[in-house]
Amino acid sequence: MPHATLPTPGFQALILCGPGASFSTFTSAPQDTPKALLPVANRPMVWYPLEWCYRMGVTDITIVTPPESLKVIEAAMSQNPHLTSLPTPKPTILAPKDLTHEMGTGELCRLSEVQSAITGDFIVLPCDIICELDGTALLDAWLIEEAGLGAASGGMRSTGKIPLGIGGEKLGRRGGLGVWYQTKGEGSTKGEETDFIATTPLPTPIVPPPADSLRLNISNLVYSLPTDTLNDITESKKCLPIRHSLIRKHGRVKMLSTYRDSHIYFFPYWVMEMIKKNESFESVSEEVLGWWAKAGWQHGLGDKLGLREIFYGQETSDSESGSQVAEDEIDVSRLSTTWAGGEDNTEVAPTMLASRVANSNLPQHAARSITRKSNLTVPPILAYVQPSAANVPLIRRVDTAHLLLAISLRLAKLPSIAEVGKDAASPFAHAAKITHRRMIPTKCRVEAENSLLADNVVVEEKTNIKECVIGVNCKIREGARLLRCLLMENVEVGPNVQLTDCILGRRCKIEGGASKGDEKTVLKDCEVQDGQVVEWGTEAKNEKFMRFALGDGEGDDAGFDDQVVSDGEADEGIPLR
Repeated sequence: MPHATLPTPGFQALILCGPGASFSTFTSAPQDTPKALLPVANRPMVWYPLEWCYRMGVTDITIVTPPESLKVIEAAMSQNPHLTSLPTPKPTILAPKDLTHEMGTGELCRLSEVQSAITGDFIVLPCDIICELDGTALLDAWLIEEAGLGAASGGMRSTGKIPLGIGGEKLGRRGGLGVWYQTKGEGSTKGEETDFIATTPLPTPIVPPPADSLRLNISNLVYSLPTDTLNDITESKKCLPIRHSLIRKHGRVKMLSTYRDSHIYFFPYWVMEMIKKNESFESVSEEVLGWWAKAGWQHGLGDKLGLREIFYGQETSDSESGSQVAEDEIDVSRLSTTWAGGEDNTEVAPTMLASRVANSNLPQHAARSITRKSNLTVPPILAYVQPSAANVPLIRRVDTAHLLLAISLRLAKLPSIAEVGKDAASPFAHAAKITHRRMIPTKCRVEAENSLLADNVVVEEKTNIKECVIGVNCKIREGARLLRCLLMENVEVGPNVQLTDCILGRRCKIEGGASKGDEKTVLKDCEVQDGQVVEWGTEAKNEKFMRFALGDGEGDDAGFDDQVVSDGEADEGIPLR
């Protein structure tokens, strides 16, 4: 009997391609080498979120990039073998004319081109996410926890906006879901950014979830902000201020400080309306999630964010679809024959009016609207917090050079499809660790179990390659020693060169020389920019070899000059959050 195929979930995916400010050595010219095309384990970085979307059945994908990177990304989508091998339909590449590298994700979502592209529930992804966890499991968990009525989350259609569902906010509106992962323990990277989050447990279901269900690690997000911001608050106030309303609303609050926001979000359509209405929101991860989480327990905040107007509209009778709010709230769930009783204590007690108001000539429906206004229930933002275990699927953001090297080396250790078969292999496994094994000479050492060698790699005798990722058309000359290195395409490493924990950009050359003598090239923890030449006899540690402009009036030499820049001296720029 043939296996049934899953239908398309009906989601849109929005992949945001930032400038890669933390990769200044390799992305200083985004019109030639944008962050989205940096190689991670010999695949373009944007391949990983694209593959994740296709794997879960989402095919309506939009890649958002600044205009200066549009041509090179379009060329890669039509020429790069990894990107051309992805399923159809191909993603849409959107380059809003007003999008800049300094623009935050909140402002990006308010651009007219992005607003027009999103017509229903959507997923937001960064271009640097590596997610081995099956997105279908996350999608199922979100749909189970936040299932609303038909068209409950709103959207757009050819005749206009889809009306939001009736039956009360609790019954007719979906919340969102975000993903957080542990940064400590096995595979952790020193100095990796973290976020501070506070969560509360979900109500215990009548039927316990299966042992492998993601619901066991899903909770309600009530507080979220970057750890750096938390440190600034605690330093200025000498404490962590907690509102009484949070404690009154939730008796059990878990606070976590070693997890990081993956920037994977499942959003209902109305979130775009909230972002559009609140022009002060610069970042989705900070302002949108932070204020949304607080609105669930801070009385009156949902109204300040404009959620009542988004959910209920103006409640005028002359609207196209009529009022979307029932005069008396209808509990649709109680009409189900499978509904299990139980008191719902989540509703806020009705507002008691003063005697002069209650006894006045105020119309009855107006008085009822006053008392009803305090009952706005904000749909929750849920948090999937990945458990800390050794065998959990890989979830990581690759937004620094250290992470680029660490994650590439980690993926290089995955068994290849040739070793374990397609069904047992990881979705990120390569067909073979060494593409052309017969081209490797016998008088050299290459650790195949911990390394990746792409097409047309030339390895000469007496070389030693251990835990390395080597791109296409690279040349490793006689006597070279490489340990934990990442080589992009068309790199040449000269004879007797020693490299440790280095990242070499495209078309760069490390000059070699004779094995005997005082001079030698030894690089450790270094980054070499695309096209750079490192001379024989260079010994360096923790440095960046790159070009930078002297600027007007700073010298007689125009253009670029080759220089060595110590780590931390390069202009990091402003990231697209």
